[in-house]
Amino acid sequence: MRALFLAAALLAPSAAAALELPARAEALLERGRPYVEVRPDADGSSGMIRAAIDVAAPEAVVWAVMTDCDLAPTMVANLKSCRILERDPQGRWDIREEVTRPIFTPSVRTVYREDFEPTHRMTFHRTDGDLKVLEGEWRLEPHGEAVRVTYEARVAAPFAVPGWVARLAMRRDVPQALLALRREALARAGQASPQGSP
Repeated sequence: MRALFLAAALLAPSAAAALELPARAEALLERGRPYVEVRPDADGSSGMIRAAIDVAAPEAVVWAVMTDCDLAPTMVANLKSCRILERDPQGRWDIREEVTRPIFTPSVRTVYREDFEPTHRMTFHRTDGDLKVLEGEWRLEPHGEAVRVTYEARVAAPFAVPGWVARLAMRRDVPQALLALRREALARAGQASPQGSP
């Protein structure tokens, strides 16, 4: 599974260190909720997304769900297709094409390369397609009896979108994608979501 206006380009930052989360993020995660922060980039032409969720499933299972291109359209809002164009035989990287169809906008084609450090880290960056900017990172780290999944990305849409509209869409779509990731990982691990959690 892998966008300022496009959560599908998620389902998808570049720092080597673990994402440091504010206290309010930790409070949300402790309650079983995803954390998402979306803000304008300094130059105003792109946006920054930071997100996290805790998943009580084995790291290898969470990794398998995250990297399953066939599954991505069922987990990410407005993602119509995902296909692997090229793949390293040793599994160190692949190049993917995703087509997104947000409501009231034209379809957006994104081609990006993912570099893998199974089962801990995945970086990605745009190689072709409509997005002006797409670069980021997923990380999986042990967190108590769960795996903490963090996501950080910088994205610029291919067309003019008011900043508040883009941030509103991300604040809606990114948590939904993270919750879908958790549901699928728990299902594959043969577990049910904890009572009261989404």
